[in-house]
This record gives sequence, C-alpha cells and structure tokens, in this order.
Amino acid sequence: MIKKRPYQVLTILADLIILVVSFLIMVWIKPASKSHYLPSHINFILILAIIWVIISLIVGKLHRGKIINLKSLFFRTVISNIISISIAVLLMFMLEMTGHSRLIVLGTIAMATFLELVCGIGYLAIQKAVLQDYQPRSDYETIRELTEEEMVGEVKTDTVCDEAVREVDQALIDALIQETGEETATGILNIAQGKLNGSSRFVSTTTAFNIATLPLKEYSYLINLHKINSIKHLDTFLDTVNSKIMTGGYYLYCVETKNLRKRRLLKKYPPVLNYIYYTFDFILKRILPKLRITRWLYMLITRGNNIVLSRAEALGRICRAGFEIVNESFINNTLYIEGRKTGEPQNINSKNYGILIALPRIGRNGEMLKVYKLRTMHPYSEYIQDYVYNQHDLQEGGKFKNDFRITSWGAFSRKVWLDELPMLINVLKGDMKIVGVRPLSMQYFNLYSEDLRSRRTRYKPGLIPPFYYDMPGDIFAIQQSELKYLKAYDRHPFVTDLRYFFVSSWNILFKRARSK
Repeated sequence: MIKKRPYQVLTILADLIILVVSFLIMVWIKPASKSHYLPSHINFILILAIIWVIISLIVGKLHRGKIINLKSLFFRTVISNIISISIAVLLMFMLEMTGHSRLIVLGTIAMATFLELVCGIGYLAIQKAVLQDYQPRSDYETIRELTEEEMVGEVKTDTVCDEAVREVDQALIDALIQETGEETATGILNIAQGKLNGSSRFVSTTTAFNIATLPLKEYSYLINLHKINSIKHLDTFLDTVNSKIMTGGYYLYCVETKNLRKRRLLKKYPPVLNYIYYTFDFILKRILPKLRITRWLYMLITRGNNIVLSRAEALGRICRAGFEIVNESFINNTLYIEGRKTGEPQNINSKNYGILIALPRIGRNGEMLKVYKLRTMHPYSEYIQDYVYNQHDLQEGGKFKNDFRITSWGAFSRKVWLDELPMLINVLKGDMKIVGVRPLSMQYFNLYSEDLRSRRTRYKPGLIPPFYYDMPGDIFAIQQSELKYLKAYDRHPFVTDLRYFFVSSWNILFKRARSK
C-alpha cells in the first residue's frame, strides 16, 4: 500500500509534468518563433506552477481520498485550476509582468485541465477495478446521502381512502382521473384525505388570471394539476392563489424537481449521449439564468418556459407566499406539495440569483447586520428554515441534518471555507472581527438560552467562531463553548482572540474541521 506522503509527491510531480507539457504544446502551436516565447513566458510558468501546487493541495485535487468519482474529479480539477490562473494573472498584473500571449496563458490552463481529467478518469477506472471488501449495510446507511424519495416518501396509489372522497362530486373525480390518470388521481385524493368539500376546486393552469377569475371569492382547498415549472411569474401566481384561499385553507401543487429532471433526461437518451445532453441542459437551465450577464441569453432561448426548480426552492416559494408545508409526497415521479394558508405573502428576498448574497444576521446590540457570503443554498431556502429544523432537527456540530437546501457547489465551498471569505467585507466595515461568536439568523438565535442571547449581543460577532476551538457536538455544547469564550474574552480580550485564532486555524487546516 502506497503511503500518503510518497503518493502526494508522485501526484505533484505528475501534475507539474502535465502543466509543463501543456505549456510546451501551446508554445509549439503559437505561429511564431519558439525561441521568443520560451524565455519570455518562463516567469509565467514558474509563478503558475507554484500557485498550481498550493491551490491543488488546498482544494484536494491531489488528494487520493478526495477524488472518489467523476463528479469530484471534474469539480475539484476545474475549481482548482480556475482559482490558480486567477491568482497567477492577478499577481503578474500587480508585478507589472505584462506582454504575455493570451493564447499561451489561457491555452496552457485549458490543455492542462483536459489532460488532468483524462488522467483522472484513467486513475478512477483502475481504482474501481481493484477488488474491494463489501461495506457493511449499516455503515453505508449512516454515511450516504438520502434521496428525495427517502426523505419525503411516496403516497399510496392503489386504493382511495373513503374519507378522501366523502364530500366530492363524482363528476369531479371522473374529471380528475381523465386529466391525470387513475394512479395519480388516487394519490391526490389520498393526500387531500377528508379536506375536500363544496368549496374545493381542481384547476390546471399556469396563469394568475385563471386563478383570479375563479367564481368563488375564497376556496377551502385548491388543487392545481399543472406543474409549476411552466409558470413564468411564479411568485405573482402564488400571491394570487393566496388571495383566493381562506385562512386555514389548503393549496396542493406539483413540481418536477431538478433531481427528477436529471433522472428523466438520463433515461431518455442512450449512454454517453445522455450525459452530453444533460451537460448542455445544465448550463442552459441552471447556470445561464443565475448570472446577470447571461440571463438575457437564457430568456432569449427558453422564453422562461420549463424552469428547473430544486425541491428546496419549490417549498420556499410556497412558504414565502403565506403557506406552511403540511405534506410532501411523490406520485409518478412528480413531487406534490400541500400547503396551508397561514397569512399574507412575505417580501421577496431571493430574486437575485447572484453568487454573492447578503444575509440578515444578529450583530452587536441586537442590530441586524448584512453578512456577506457566497451562495451555498438553493434560492428561497431561507423561507423554509423552520420547516427543515422541524423535519430533521440538528446533527452533531449544530447544523441541520439532511439539509437538502445546500447545493453541490455549496457543500464543497463550505468544506474549503470559500463561502466564508466574503465576510472579510464585514470585518473591513467594522461590523465583525476575526475571532468571535458566530452571527446567527433569528431562527437559530432563538434556539439559544435567554441568558446567552442577552450576553452574546454585547459583542461583535466573529469570522472564526469558538466552535472551531472546542469542536462541540450539539446545540447545548455550542452554547457552552461560546459562553466559555466570552468569559475568557472579558478577562483577556487580545490574548483570548489570539489563542482561539491559532488553535482554530490548526483544527481547520490539520484536523479537517469544516462546515457541513
């Protein structure tokens, strides 16, 4: 078995060889004198090589335990290389090292990335071919990520509960079966149970006008059979739904989540072609609409039709519209969500899909701060924080269990602390300091004891919290950890922050302490 240190030395050497070979290929391609470009770009390749190795080690591109599948290979390689070239170009600009060929600079990165991915795929193929011991099922169940179906469950569609149809006109049931099919209709009726009555209504629409013009002023139960993916102005639509449902009434709607969409597309096309199609679909439907510079192109191509929604966003949209989640169930590869009206729609905070967000957090003297972070959650996730807590509670470390609101990119950025870096803006503004209690959301703040809530608001929150010093396991231990820090800080402010900074940094760098 190869030891960790020799393994990393070999991977570093191999990666440097790939980088140098890529550079030489681009110099050879450049239609000019090779003797000119080799000496003029040697400073570039030396700077890039140093940064390349450092960033690769930090991100985990050269770590055997981090590259476990194609997804992790692609993600860590691309992110590491983008960060490396960005730092290298910025450093060269600061040192006034100009006059380099863009073809050679950018081409070297592109070629090296391609060769790394090819080598990585070969490495994974070899690893997968090695005979391995089977993992005990009990161990596998404790570490694997739950699917949406396992977290939500599927509704029974074999028979209809008698209570579900007690006061429903048979003509409506027949129309429902004709529109959706018997299995889906059965599932819908079983979700509704005995809540359907004379002021219930089935619709299949994507326009707010059709909701606003329904004959009754208010309904006790409204069911929309059309997927919300096809509704262009979804917030406006849901606000109109709110106005047509009495307080305490119900709204049932359906959505094809992004995971269901991915599964459908991969099954629709043959192997290899399906992943090529899905890659372009991902770029078009998931990346372009989230960037201001490309959003117009997304609208031009798609006209806003068939939008891709995560489960978190589908739940957050209805919660923002003044509903609480009562039930979630899968019927025929479609997620059905039942909400109960509790009040009026809330203000919209997540219309901007930008990567940098400002979150409301409680700061010194109880004032609300705008804390800057990289977006790690799906849009509208903040509206379902209570729902996630009630469904899954907290795991070790004080984070939510099975928090489906976090994106794949978000999970990675939390592990390497990229999401925390924008909080340096708050430090520069004077709202926060380097070491201190974590700035909390109102929902999380209310989980604390009253005495600690009162005490912690007397201090500036910090970028590095006491959590990384003590590594507490639950919400009670986290509170004790913060209280211990605050008492020590009252006695020796500078020494305490210095000690907490170095111990926390050690735990983060060498004991793999990370947010989840």
